[in-house]
Amino acid sequence: MKPFALIATALAALTLAFPAAAIEIQEVESESGVKAWLVEDHSIPFAALELRFRGGTSLDAEGKRGAINLMTGLLEEGAGELSAQDYARALESLAASFSHSAGRDSVSISARFLSENRDEAVELLRQTLQEPRFDQDALDRVRAQVLAGLRSEEKDPNDIAGKTFATMTFGDHPYGTPENGTQETVAALSRQDIFDAHERVFARDRVYVSAVGDITPEALSQIMEDLLADLPETGAPLPAEIDPSFTGGVHIVDFDTPQSVALFGQPGMEREDEDFFAAYVLNHVLGGGSFESRLMNEVREERGLTYGINSYLLPRDLAATYLGSFASANGKMAEAVEVVTEEWRKIASTGVTAEELQDAKTYLTGAYPLRFDGNARIASILVGMQIDGLPIDYVDTRNDKINAVSLEDVNRVAAELYDPAQLQFVIVGRPEGLQPTQ
Repeated sequence: MKPFALIATALAALTLAFPAAAIEIQEVESESGVKAWLVEDHSIPFAALELRFRGGTSLDAEGKRGAINLMTGLLEEGAGELSAQDYARALESLAASFSHSAGRDSVSISARFLSENRDEAVELLRQTLQEPRFDQDALDRVRAQVLAGLRSEEKDPNDIAGKTFATMTFGDHPYGTPENGTQETVAALSRQDIFDAHERVFARDRVYVSAVGDITPEALSQIMEDLLADLPETGAPLPAEIDPSFTGGVHIVDFDTPQSVALFGQPGMEREDEDFFAAYVLNHVLGGGSFESRLMNEVREERGLTYGINSYLLPRDLAATYLGSFASANGKMAEAVEVVTEEWRKIASTGVTAEELQDAKTYLTGAYPLRFDGNARIASILVGMQIDGLPIDYVDTRNDKINAVSLEDVNRVAAELYDPAQLQFVIVGRPEGLQPTQ
């Protein structure tokens, strides 16, 4: 069997290995003090490893916006003695898979490998982390790709809405500026800027680790030593927390398109707030429950104003917001905004019904085990739990917390959380009959 066929077979098998959230999580600590969460499964010779470094693109140095995103895109473009082509051949020969991504709050590195090739895969990953090359030819090539993406975003109404909303809400804070940079900042980045960005992100004091599959605690401890022991103890300081600014009303960005795009939101709730689960259930009723949500029913099913609408709590590391989005024909956008605003008022004033609450609980608790559908997915969930400060038994207690939410809880939180006066819309397009209020 070819290497990639073998790894695909392994992935398929692991999809069946965890049919529910009933998994046993162990905490493992390396000799240098780095901790990880591990789920052992030795049924097939395959493992997934997840590393996440807190800070993400928010750690860009002043005037270097986009450096961390560009640096992350260069991690597989050669390391140690291996050029970009040699690196790609080495990864393919090991039937291993590495992926890297940079978000506003973290940089993630995911690895999947067969047990027989684990040592070689870990060594290649170590070189990726500790000995990146950032060769000029690779930098120029990946930079060109990033710049092409930035030019495309300038013509995408969804991207325009997101950037406008972020700037209005967060100003010059890292959350308010483009995490991928601008054409000007990216074009000006030097090779040294990329090395500097690497040093700002990869440090032991901000790393979270998980592993799932054919791996023992002893092996994971050694892997962490190999990968992380020689990294700097600390990286760049994290930016300050910020209170998002929501002035309410409607802001319109003129854009020639037959269908306008809307992004809306208000202040949210921190993940550690004791009322977070009540807010989470409330959002499912209002806009997080797909075709069963109030917004979907009122905006799409009853009035045909959109194909889809959703809302979601977004408790980031440095600020908590509550956002939603939809698109509508220019001639229907004004009515859609009115309906969304009315539903915001309605849930704040009257809350939800006992039936809505029970339906939401049933869905949220029933859907949760389905998230654990493979070792890579589980590894990602475990790292997310750690970075959110959740306890190691959260997988077992999460549904109990959902079920413990009472009707009194949700309706009290609804009155406290939903604030139509701060509900802010950014609309990109040429909506008819809708006047900007800011």
